[in-house]
Amino acid sequence: MMELLRDPEFWVAVGTALFLAILIWKRVPQMTADSLDSRATSIAREIEEAQRLRSEAEALLAQYRQKQAAAETEAQSILAEARAEAERFGQEARAAAAAQIVRRAKQAEEKIAQAEAHALADIRAAAADAAVTAAEKLIAARLDAKSAAELVKRSLEEMPSRLQ
Repeated sequence: MMELLRDPEFWVAVGTALFLAILIWKRVPQMTADSLDSRATSIAREIEEAQRLRSEAEALLAQYRQKQAAAETEAQSILAEARAEAERFGQEARAAAAAQIVRRAKQAEEKIAQAEAHALADIRAAAADAAVTAAEKLIAARLDAKSAAELVKRSLEEMPSRLQ
């Protein structure tokens, strides 16, 4: 029995068993599993939110493409109307009709350009709003009071060296 107490392998085994018993007693494996589960849940929520934002952006893009197609159709109808009017006046009003066609075509192009610019501005605004919302949610989710305090402390420590 005394030889067993002098054997270093015995004490390593006792220490390892004691260490494992303390870990199990303090529920370290359960805490680790809970932490990993909460992180997985958080990531899943962020992915769902990103997918929702993407589907909203795709729907918005489709809506603006429809608006653009409607504007192009309207421009085509304006051009067709201008051509029909020019044929009715015929030879006597050819010069006036040509000027009117040019004016209406220019209006149609300007209207298309305005519609495209408006659609792009709306898409950019929606994307910016979605990005700001997502960034706010991510920052709010990841920045707890302890992290914020640590950032403030680190900034205050670095301030003297940056002011020189």
